[in-house]
Amino acid sequence: MMPYFPAHGDHRYGVSHYDLTLRYRVPANRLDGTARLTVSSGGPLTMLNLDLGRFRVSGVTVDGVPARYSHDQGKLRVSLPRLLPVGAQAEVEVRYSGSPMPVRSFWGDLGWEELTDGALVASQPIGAPSWFPCNDRPDDKASYRISVTTASPYHAIANGVLVGKRRAAGATTWVYEQAEPMASYLASVQIGRYQLSDVAGTRLAHPARLATRARHDFGRQGEMMALFTDLFGPYPFAAYTVVVTDDDLDIPVEAQGMSIFGRNHVDGRRGFERLIAHELAHQWFGNSVTVACWSDIWLQEGFATYAEWLWSESSGGPPAGDHARRWHQKLATLPQDFVLADPGETMMFDDRVYKRGALALHALRQTVGDHLFFLTVRAWNHAHRHGNVTTREFVDHAQRYSPQPIRPLLSAWLHDKPLPPLNP
Repeated sequence: MMPYFPAHGDHRYGVSHYDLTLRYRVPANRLDGTARLTVSSGGPLTMLNLDLGRFRVSGVTVDGVPARYSHDQGKLRVSLPRLLPVGAQAEVEVRYSGSPMPVRSFWGDLGWEELTDGALVASQPIGAPSWFPCNDRPDDKASYRISVTTASPYHAIANGVLVGKRRAAGATTWVYEQAEPMASYLASVQIGRYQLSDVAGTRLAHPARLATRARHDFGRQGEMMALFTDLFGPYPFAAYTVVVTDDDLDIPVEAQGMSIFGRNHVDGRRGFERLIAHELAHQWFGNSVTVACWSDIWLQEGFATYAEWLWSESSGGPPAGDHARRWHQKLATLPQDFVLADPGETMMFDDRVYKRGALALHALRQTVGDHLFFLTVRAWNHAHRHGNVTTREFVDHAQRYSPQPIRPLLSAWLHDKPLPPLNP
């Protein structure tokens, strides 16, 4: 199977740690960065290919030794000063600067994006090179240290735990550490004039004027967290942060340990609570347990969509079965022109992928019953915590927990184009 984004990522090496030191000037949209990558060779290497957008690169070193490089068409090619043998490590430092520009894609602009008064990062699936040099593939996960310096009226939020904050000469430096392995597309920085609130154990960053509405709309997130912990297993990260921007967003955005919503998603009536459930569920399905290749996107979006139905079922709304029947009826009227386990690059975020993925999970639940279904899900998250997965691995895993053959059932949902029937 051909990868969806062959121009991104390099399988000849892996990155175990990123240390990003960033300075951002909001009015000018100017980013100055130093990135230090700890790389490990999968084979003898004389050249290293990194993904990086349209910045000016001022220097590259490898283990402190200046290295020759070229930079064009989104690739930074570094000539290593010495042969890097199999399994060897090296520290690559890249100094770069410029105005970060999103990566253009079929779904619009991805990555670093200017807000009216600040910035956000929404990189899924290939936007990470818009702000730092990386090995941009979902199966190369690393720990991160992210330091962001910006003018003091602004609050900078990044993945992980805040471990340092210092102010000098009208600017504040925020330092975050993300210890759990993270894919490059999930790395994120949010900059804005935010007020912080603690709502049901979740850190909530929001414009001051939206405080009342935001606290109300996210007020049941503690109950949501408790439900998902019971159904899916322990929350996989040290903390969870929700950011509400002071701009409208088309859709909420997930990042590791973080979700980002637009002001249009906060109405003071919990009108977007299903999206809150969806983004929280991604912390298990997508951020901790991450697809190894983008063709298996249903393993993230199908689970997150099904989590919406489970929250509805638990919180007094329609049960998951009602949602399943409604969406099955709707999908039956729409074109059935894709394979769920390989929808194709242009259709990977089609709503039918989300809903059919959720339906496949509901069909499995109907077949094996609640006890075995949720036992299977918790064991899946435990076995692959902070790792990468494939559809084949999920089918094999589900079969191990089922006393009856379920491969034909899952194969129909995952590999056949016609929509399978849903049991009453």
